[in-house]
Amino acid sequence: MAQTAPPAGAPAGTRPAGAPGQAPAAKPVLPQTPQGAGRLTGIIQDAATKKPVEYATVALLPMAGNTPIDGTVCDERGRFSLKGLAAGSYRLQVSFVGYTSRTQNVIITDGATDLGTLTLQSAAQKLGEVTVTGEREVVETKPDRIVYNADKDITNSGGTAADVLRKVPLVNVDPDGNVELRGTSNVRVLINNKPSGIVASSVADAMKQIPADQIKSVEVITTPSAKYDAEGTGGIINIILKKNSLEGVNGSVGLAGGTRSSNGNATLNYRKGKVGLTSSVSGFAFYSPNRNDLVRYLKSPNGTETKQLDQDGDGNTLGGGGFGRLGLDYDPAQYHNLTLSVQGNLFRNSGNYDQFNNVLLPVSSQFTRDTERRFRTQSYDLSGSYTRTFEQKRREWSVLAQHTRNRNVQAYYLDQFAGNTSENLAKNYREESDNLARNLETTLQTDYAHPFSETALLETGAKAILRRVSSDYDVFNSPSVRSLDPVYNPDRSNLFDYNQDVLSAYGTYGFSASKKVSFKLGARAENTRINGNFQQQQTENSGVTQNYTNVLPNLSMSYQPQNPKKPGQTLRLAYSRRIQRPQIFFLNPFINSSDTLNISYGNPQLRPELTDSYEINYTTFVKGAVLNMSTYARRTGNAIESYRFVDEQGVNNQTFRNIGRNATYGVSLFGSVKPLPKWDVSGNVNVYYVSLKSPALGLNNSGVMYNLNLNSGYKFEKGLSLQFFGGLNSPRVQLQGKQAAWTFYSVGLRKNLLKDKADLTLNADNFLSATRNLRSILDTDQFRQESNNYIYLRGVRLAFNYRFGKASTQPQKRRKSIQNDDTKQGSDGGQGQGQQ
Repeated sequence: MAQTAPPAGAPAGTRPAGAPGQAPAAKPVLPQTPQGAGRLTGIIQDAATKKPVEYATVALLPMAGNTPIDGTVCDERGRFSLKGLAAGSYRLQVSFVGYTSRTQNVIITDGATDLGTLTLQSAAQKLGEVTVTGEREVVETKPDRIVYNADKDITNSGGTAADVLRKVPLVNVDPDGNVELRGTSNVRVLINNKPSGIVASSVADAMKQIPADQIKSVEVITTPSAKYDAEGTGGIINIILKKNSLEGVNGSVGLAGGTRSSNGNATLNYRKGKVGLTSSVSGFAFYSPNRNDLVRYLKSPNGTETKQLDQDGDGNTLGGGGFGRLGLDYDPAQYHNLTLSVQGNLFRNSGNYDQFNNVLLPVSSQFTRDTERRFRTQSYDLSGSYTRTFEQKRREWSVLAQHTRNRNVQAYYLDQFAGNTSENLAKNYREESDNLARNLETTLQTDYAHPFSETALLETGAKAILRRVSSDYDVFNSPSVRSLDPVYNPDRSNLFDYNQDVLSAYGTYGFSASKKVSFKLGARAENTRINGNFQQQQTENSGVTQNYTNVLPNLSMSYQPQNPKKPGQTLRLAYSRRIQRPQIFFLNPFINSSDTLNISYGNPQLRPELTDSYEINYTTFVKGAVLNMSTYARRTGNAIESYRFVDEQGVNNQTFRNIGRNATYGVSLFGSVKPLPKWDVSGNVNVYYVSLKSPALGLNNSGVMYNLNLNSGYKFEKGLSLQFFGGLNSPRVQLQGKQAAWTFYSVGLRKNLLKDKADLTLNADNFLSATRNLRSILDTDQFRQESNNYIYLRGVRLAFNYRFGKASTQPQKRRKSIQNDDTKQGSDGGQGQGQQ
């Protein structure tokens, strides 16, 4: 069952009724108290089962009065720890939904006081017909974000990050792996709150590389505050990888084999005292057959259509790679923390593709192309941080740095034959090409938070992001039919260098106007300097030089009525202005002409987008169920959209333009309920209207779109559980056409083994049909084009996971980490750019 923040005026650290088992919230704001050397520890257990009560609330009260002096939340093993306490007599109050609260007197000395094991009695509490249980739900709602707990959904076992994202509310992932948030691909994907070189080439390819078994949760932030980079007009998707804070040595191993993909992964963690090490490594392989066809009709001025092209092709793709990470955190002294982490990835895929081309206009011809395509990428991220906390709660200063490197090569090699087959026919043309793209990114950042009172907090910071991007592309082709050996073609080759520096500063101020109403005001100023040029074929307009400054405000207001009959109600209004800078996927001028009748390339002259976003969000409990309702609007000027046209040679060109205006108006509804104690159901519906207009190009298109999904799980006896997920997506409206609707579903069955240290999971995806047809229709004044892309999505996989190590937990410290979310990212392979 999802959860919201506690109602205003509730005791510090309490939870709304009906929302048990959620990961700990931020430590409650408490009055300042004299500091001392005292420390209070203990363990909270269920009186009947002797199992730990996860996330129970512990509050330290004075002997007279009920205003908490300090408080915390228990960890997953029921342990709690309060530090820096003055010696004296106090009362300790322990509470959790579904249990009777417990209060007892305690005496704290200047040293350590261990209370041992404290038990809570079950209260058998019910909300309507829903029995409360103490376990985190698959989906949770919070005031500023929705959290999908991937580790609670067994249909993810043995899968990839793409499988996980398909199940996240408000997120849409098409069969090609392209990611959208509330209908826009202008979304920033972070890993552990940080940018990563793994997504620099392509978000779609990156999502194939991260094992689902290493993902703890996914956060969706639709209206980020000013402390986030102002990029990502649709919002932020933050993938949180599992990180262990247990004392001692522990880890896990996993293997999964399937019809579409297979992978193996392992983690190893060590923590002792002030030092903690975390590590993980994974490898994967996938196989994907594909088939497609295309027909294009040219339009005459009088409206008649004439067929210009028929294409029919099939092939297959094989790929694989690895992903690894290593992290160190060290607490040299109280209030001081150092972290250092490195992660990297390797990704390869290659495929053979045969395509028959029947060209009718402008000159009739038939030929077949046998093409080999290769894509290789590798990246690493190196980051470090220093965090200084203070005795004054919520006061914090941090310095962070990160360096990211991504290198990718896309290449193709093709042989052309006359006629409708490559067998027993003379070769009449050869071509090959490779594009080496590099992305180097260095980030320096500092942040400071200062509380002026229990309800007022000022946050400020500054940041510099320095990017160095290049695209070195060469084309070799046959000079004539009599000389087939490819030779260098200087007219189609070049080196493009692109430098982008972003300097920014921000300030936010959050405060409570009353017990029910709170505000957060902020603004971010960003200066962008861009310099791009070509090594050869220089013309007056071939370079790119831009220098602009933007001030981007945001505002949010939260209202929490104090209604004991409806705890946890929250009404939130938010506004933000955000910017979307194009990155290498959109700027790279490399012409991918592996299909000479359908070519694609970037546009170095693109300007950034500016978007105004508005949202009204309401969350409440209704008879034990959680409902989250939102209405939103986005209005974008200078919007970057894909643009297609047919040139004089009859070739379809795909590139990008700043088309003009893009407006989206929508409503979304999320709900979560437990019809039975062991059965949970959650679902999401998102309906929105999109209007795309380009006065300069004389183009416009609009329409209503929707997507919905349902996630349900049931826990049987003896460690057996069943999970189902299903999703439906409407046809997609594009500037020059639309894409067909599609569905996705999966079923998973899990059995816990070896005293819950291992589990075996069987998953089946889209088992009723082998392929999905991602059908697209392009309709312009020049031509109408219909294409069918049959993507193989049926899959069955068996996954085994084993966890080892026996350890105790240690409370988490506040950490900071780099958050680069300032660039529009590519969505498919080949050209893409890309706080814990």
